[in-house]
Amino acid sequence: MKSKFPLILFLLAACASPQKKEEQATAKEEKTAKPFTWENANIYFLLTDRFNNGDPNNDQMFDRKNDGAVLRNFEGGDIKGITAKINEGYFDELGITAIWLTPFWEQVRGFTDEGTGKTYAYHGYWARDWTAVDPNYGTYEDLKEMVETAHKNEIRVLMDVVVNHTGPVTTIDGQWPDSWVRTSPTCTFEDIETTTKCTLVDNLPDIYTESDSPVELPEFLVNKWKEEGRYEQEIKELDEFFTTTGLPRAPRFYIMKWIIDYVRELGIDGFRVDTAKHTEAEIWEELKKLASAAFEDWKKENPGRKLDDQPFYMTGEVYNYSIYGGQQFDMGKGEKVNFYASGFKSLINFSFKQDANKEPEEIFSFYSDMLNNGDLKGYSVVNYISSHDDGGPYDLNREKVFEAGTKLLLTPGASQVYYGDETGRPLVVEGANGDANLRSFMNWDELESNAERNGYNIGELREHWAKLGRFKRDHVAVGAGVHEKISDTPYTFKRTYDKEGIKDKVVVAMNTGGASLSVTVAGIFPDGTELKDYYTGQSVTVENGNATVSNPGMLVLLGES
Repeated sequence: MKSKFPLILFLLAACASPQKKEEQATAKEEKTAKPFTWENANIYFLLTDRFNNGDPNNDQMFDRKNDGAVLRNFEGGDIKGITAKINEGYFDELGITAIWLTPFWEQVRGFTDEGTGKTYAYHGYWARDWTAVDPNYGTYEDLKEMVETAHKNEIRVLMDVVVNHTGPVTTIDGQWPDSWVRTSPTCTFEDIETTTKCTLVDNLPDIYTESDSPVELPEFLVNKWKEEGRYEQEIKELDEFFTTTGLPRAPRFYIMKWIIDYVRELGIDGFRVDTAKHTEAEIWEELKKLASAAFEDWKKENPGRKLDDQPFYMTGEVYNYSIYGGQQFDMGKGEKVNFYASGFKSLINFSFKQDANKEPEEIFSFYSDMLNNGDLKGYSVVNYISSHDDGGPYDLNREKVFEAGTKLLLTPGASQVYYGDETGRPLVVEGANGDANLRSFMNWDELESNAERNGYNIGELREHWAKLGRFKRDHVAVGAGVHEKISDTPYTFKRTYDKEGIKDKVVVAMNTGGASLSVTVAGIFPDGTELKDYYTGQSVTVENGNATVSNPGMLVLLGES
């Protein structure tokens, strides 16, 4: 990959505090920069191939065929499609503050066929060449434009990174060299060793991430780069990287170099780390230091393009991690690992999808206590209700979609909106097997036609999620503040935030309705304060300790505009 900026000569372990963003002009006159913290982030997670087709010309590249099993082909979604939706204001309307897209680098060109029918690498987790963008997703210039467009709209970009494994062996794609990967044993997940020094499944070669032994580049990669006319540049960059860092030419450091190039060149804001528990925890701290250095380098070279002074962010997929475990994750046989101590600011919280069945106060109070006063003080979690590989999501049949949005977006912590959560995209598809069910193409047609399903209107559902998302985006107290119940009927609570010079507070009432509702805000907002109800859009003035909303919706979302 062609680097555009000099390689940093140091490794940065930044741990800067959140700072208020300077106001900057945007395409919409009324929009100004909001204080941002990753603890309050509203992250939109999408499969690049399944979100939006911006360029039909790249739907079938590398002679890939449309002969896979149901939902196991490339379906046409691409990077240009993401950019188009940013420009349309789709993410802004939803109050999204970060986009997490699946890996975009070049995938294996062939397919596997192991009981479920042919499966192509549409999902992005079968890497073949980390230094190139897969043409089915678009080009490097498409990626650059997408990141720049996101930043112009105050949306951060999370890159999904894979260091644990390469793509599988196919009839077209050979195996990486034996010096790079192991092909056995298959993991049994009984302890650290049987979770890390093994292959996740058969035919998914596992990188020797624990090794410091130097290795040569794979012959197929050398030949590929020569054919593409960039061999000399890639070798020059690798020589510079290993010389200046002093790191051994071990497999993991090659991959880390290729990954952080995107940060240094494009200003990628953070990583979502795939299969984090299947690799030695300490290597993620190595990656965090390298990425942080690259991010600081980009910001110094682009002072007018950076969004703020936030440090590089990293959240991890430690499969089955729960907020109830605090900083510890049980790997089995009494062996515990603190992934927060290895560069992660947050971890994906796999227990929220069960917690969403509880009453709101039980969820909100526990999460607030854990994040503000408990074992996770100074860290955070990313909550979700559905995802790309979780066969047990909350509300599998999309019957409690309004409740799902309310609980997800009002629960303390960061939120992960999986593409189509906001439009009731089906998670069960006829003819699909396994994870493919969760990965249907985004249901734009239903949204555009304002379709009805399960007794609800798709457009009204999306607007419900949008109102909550904009409320969260505009008020850091929603996800990062301290929760306190005010009353039971209607259920009302406040959130307050006061850190690093940023002060914010909100009041929320649930299960509302009727001709009008007076919400008690005494001691929170003084009389005369102008508030906005983000659910109805009304402006209200506090009088006698109350904020009265006319014809309230199912929620009242009060904060200073």
